[in-house]
Amino acid sequence: MNRKEQQHLLELIVNSSAKQQGDFKKTAELVCQQLREYFAASFVSVWSLRNKNDSNGFADDDDFICEHTLVASKVNDKLSHLSHLRQMTIDPQYFNELRSHRYILSTDSTHINLVQTFSEYYQHHNIATSIDIAIRINGHIEGILSVESCEEARWIKSDIQFAIQCADQLALTLSTRYTYDRNEQVYMLRNATEQSEHVVMLVNTDSRIIEYVNSAHEKMTGLPRSSVEHHSASNLDVFRHTPQLLDQVINKLRNSEIVKGDLKLARIDGSEYWINYHVTPFVTEQGKHYALVSSYDNSAEYLHKAELERLAWHCSLTGLHNRSHFTPILDSATEGTLILIDLLGFKRFNDTHGHEQGDALLIETARRLQYFAETSNAIDVARIGSDEFAVLLPPMLPDTDVEQMISQLYMNLAASSVIYREKVEPRPAIAVVDIKSVVGLFNPLSCADITLQVAKKNNDIHYQFFNEALLEAFNTKAEIEHDLHHAIRGREFELYYQPLMDLQNNQYIGAEALIRWHHPKKGVLYPGAFIEIAEQTGMINQIGEWVLETACKQLNLWQHKDVNIAMHVNVAARQFFSGNLYEQVWRFVTRYRIKPKTLILEITETELMGDIRYAIKLCHELAELGVGLAIDDFGTGYSSMKYLKQFPISKLKIDRSFIMDICSSHESREIVSAIIAMAKALNISLTAEGVETKEQEAFLTLNACDHAQGFLYSPAIRVNDFALFINAHEMKRHQQALSEQHVG
Repeated sequence: MNRKEQQHLLELIVNSSAKQQGDFKKTAELVCQQLREYFAASFVSVWSLRNKNDSNGFADDDDFICEHTLVASKVNDKLSHLSHLRQMTIDPQYFNELRSHRYILSTDSTHINLVQTFSEYYQHHNIATSIDIAIRINGHIEGILSVESCEEARWIKSDIQFAIQCADQLALTLSTRYTYDRNEQVYMLRNATEQSEHVVMLVNTDSRIIEYVNSAHEKMTGLPRSSVEHHSASNLDVFRHTPQLLDQVINKLRNSEIVKGDLKLARIDGSEYWINYHVTPFVTEQGKHYALVSSYDNSAEYLHKAELERLAWHCSLTGLHNRSHFTPILDSATEGTLILIDLLGFKRFNDTHGHEQGDALLIETARRLQYFAETSNAIDVARIGSDEFAVLLPPMLPDTDVEQMISQLYMNLAASSVIYREKVEPRPAIAVVDIKSVVGLFNPLSCADITLQVAKKNNDIHYQFFNEALLEAFNTKAEIEHDLHHAIRGREFELYYQPLMDLQNNQYIGAEALIRWHHPKKGVLYPGAFIEIAEQTGMINQIGEWVLETACKQLNLWQHKDVNIAMHVNVAARQFFSGNLYEQVWRFVTRYRIKPKTLILEITETELMGDIRYAIKLCHELAELGVGLAIDDFGTGYSSMKYLKQFPISKLKIDRSFIMDICSSHESREIVSAIIAMAKALNISLTAEGVETKEQEAFLTLNACDHAQGFLYSPAIRVNDFALFINAHEMKRHQQALSEQHVG
């Protein structure tokens, strides 16, 4: 074919609607058809190449081309498709050669090694000669035009040049498609930007001119677009009064830093608002430096966040700061005075008068403390517990009478108040700690807690200063707390058992499990030396669980030996209200197959009143498991019969303080008699604690008290001794019964 015919075919390609529209696939199909007819080729195909890191536009580095996809082909009738052809790893040198010489000819001796990659393919399809031509844009290979023949063919220079011109037309088509795609993307991006509720701004950081701003800016600020676009960024509100801030931002952007944050601004009508902004630097292909600014009105978000922070740091009832706010301030203090305030009997007041009056009392106490804090220039005042408050004062002047100040505070807090038309006299307890005397040694709040416990026990005025004696007590507490951790891990505890006597049948019917601590240095410690500390630190839950399981395990052993007694186990308030006591009891009762009504849990009446609704619900659930409930130390607490009768109580235990002087005090005898009568009326079993004399036993027996325990019978003893004790008593009873029968 002569040059004129080649020109005609090129014009067909150039003037095709597919090429004009940038339709690469259809243009490629046209080229394949024309070249197959022109060269009488067996196969003509066009492949597109794509860099795996480049999803749009031109490939950046041909060495990383990883995909070659068939775009179009023209084959003889022997083959129906080419979608599976040439899908193999290609030698990178193949692309280097295409980049350097534009084409690879299979008959060229310099290209023989390169086409070896396709040798299997050539042999399978009987291809004798082929030419692969690079489709290039700006020097980058975007695809390959391949012409293959099953017969020997001689490629002359003009034919090669013609094929290259066809490949160039394909490159122009592909370039047109990219241009269309990019223009459409720009249009879509601009349209999306205009529709966005976020402010979008383009700033030339060299000239500091705002070259573009979308319509959202006017909606947010009230400023016309014309007063911002094509004007200096220094005219923006944020920079107008602080031009040095613009210099700082520009310098950060030139160092490729992203600038972001929140700003409080004012609209032209004077209303204030908050924006969140994000400024990203970039450089155009021409080397111009720009900044893309994105911002939005986050006033609602900021106000919501501020409200959340307020709620997070404040008590919603009193308006004072809460524990979360107060604790970090206290932790950072190295001097000053910590004052801890508690309301004595508040839980009882809350239960008897109702939560509304309880809340009103807390609000009034907070108001008085707020006034004290303001007049004393306090660093902070907070409500840190249900009825517990704290004040942190700065260091006192040398001539300040601190005790007089605390005395006045105590009197102010204790002054009567009218709440819901009822006169109420608060009962505050105050602890005072000089932070400088304990900083670096102990936690000031822990020292205040110890001091507060002492203040509550004072007879007249309930305020106490932390001193050396309390410091020594704190040292002991800290040592006990430290050793308790080792005791739990090291199994240093043991259960002792104190027998319970049935006064009417002279028979032991139960055992109270009492914990003992075999301290490696201090010997055997009784519960009074460590239980309170365990409760304060939360370790009581672990210890209580161990006691409960050990007692159930022992009860199971006794029941296997037909020892018919009940096991009494003390439960601390913190363990009772922990939320998992029911699960523990269910697990141990099931695991050790405890007989119904033989496991009795003991809790004091005061502790039981801590959360009445929860306690009633839990006690009924425990009763359904066949577990009994005993009220320990009955008569010393503040329980109300209104609530007490709602519990499934199986036993009351009269406190030892009433029993010890029962023979000498008429009042004690009357109280004990009344308790016995009440228990009989409610059909509740009764146990007297602390029985030590025969006279006490005789009185209790005469008044129909059910059971007794105390040193008259036995102190708490180890499990082996307990078994011997019970056996000896049963043998004695048996012998006595035989003797009575013999006499009879």
